[in-house]
Amino acid sequence: MIQSTNMKNKLLLVLCFAFCIHAVAQKPVLFIGATAHLGNGKIIENSVISVLNGKFDIVADASMIRIDPSAFDTIYKIYNKHIYPGFIAPNTTLGLTEIDAVRATHDYAETGKINPNVRSLIAYNTDSKIINTVRTNGVLIAQVTPQGGLISGQSSIVYLDGENWEDAVLKADDGIHINWPNSYYKTGWWAEPGKTKKNKEYQNKINELNKLFLKAKAYSSSNILDLRMESMQGLFDGSKNLYVHANSVSDIRDAIEFFNQFKIANITIVGGEDSDDIATLLLSKNISLILNRIHRLPKSQDCPIDEPYLQAKKLADLKIPFCLSYSGDMEAMGLRNLPFTAGTTITYGQEYEEAVKSITLDAAKILGIADRVGSIEKGKDASFFISTGDALDMISNNIVDAYIKGKKIDLENHQKKLYNRYKK
Repeated sequence: MIQSTNMKNKLLLVLCFAFCIHAVAQKPVLFIGATAHLGNGKIIENSVISVLNGKFDIVADASMIRIDPSAFDTIYKIYNKHIYPGFIAPNTTLGLTEIDAVRATHDYAETGKINPNVRSLIAYNTDSKIINTVRTNGVLIAQVTPQGGLISGQSSIVYLDGENWEDAVLKADDGIHINWPNSYYKTGWWAEPGKTKKNKEYQNKINELNKLFLKAKAYSSSNILDLRMESMQGLFDGSKNLYVHANSVSDIRDAIEFFNQFKIANITIVGGEDSDDIATLLLSKNISLILNRIHRLPKSQDCPIDEPYLQAKKLADLKIPFCLSYSGDMEAMGLRNLPFTAGTTITYGQEYEEAVKSITLDAAKILGIADRVGSIEKGKDASFFISTGDALDMISNNIVDAYIKGKKIDLENHQKKLYNRYKK
């Protein structure tokens, strides 16, 4: 009996040793020949990119280095194709809603108007059919964001892959979203706009916010547990971002002045339709922007029709840090079009690689995840895709392979299946 036990132990040791040898001896995978858009504003026409243990290992120009084929597990020759880092979609309800017309599928808004403790992450549905349609166009990372009320709650950043939200999470509870009240509002609708009127409740809502933040700031010295106050502590020590949803010049200015009084470390304006009019203030306070979708109507009937399309170029010239989003009507299902909004900014003056950067590294910096994703650089998570055409062009865009943390993901979706079934 003792001899049998010893034999089993020896066998286990051999198997463990063999497993360790296999893990240590794992070879990288190589992609060679593609035009690599690195996401940081740079491009390599004839690239060599290797992936090891889910991270980028080699990122170089093929004409500048010598490759030993025996050093790699698999070599993919992808000449005449393009490699991009996974596109990043901030401020979206993807995974929190399924069908806009069916209220029962909405899980992005909580009852009440002050909910800083609400977490979107635990409501994120990895089984959403919309997710597969979105990553088909290269969007591989999203900031899932609650909506509604004065304080909507906490967003989280996820990879668009995983069996559940625990698998998908990239950064949990990255920030709190506040819907800054409108000081003015317009009657009518976009086709027949009415008059501009002053919001009589504006100051009351500001007072309500002031009372809340005073309480939150004093909470650190309290012995009473309060989930709302607890969730806001990261705003003061810089561990969480504060996302302020505002569009007009007066509202953005008021919001910046208000939160500077509380010494909030990281402030990002979400929306910012008039942001180019207060560039000096934004630069002096080091405030970044998450823009409303580029494909939108001008803010008034008197504005040029191309005003939204020109905003990215204006902000780039002013050196204001920004990234693009696709927030608005039907934003979850329409999120697949995020790359094409970046393409529109190119038509209206933005440099190509800067447009790529606006949905990759710039977005990663604003969301606080640039150390892991956003560009094709050594040591970062290997989340990228390969396209036979221009990924920002809706005609030539054709993504053939995509990887999240070095793992190849399935690009099939229910819409492709239906198309292939009925196209004949």
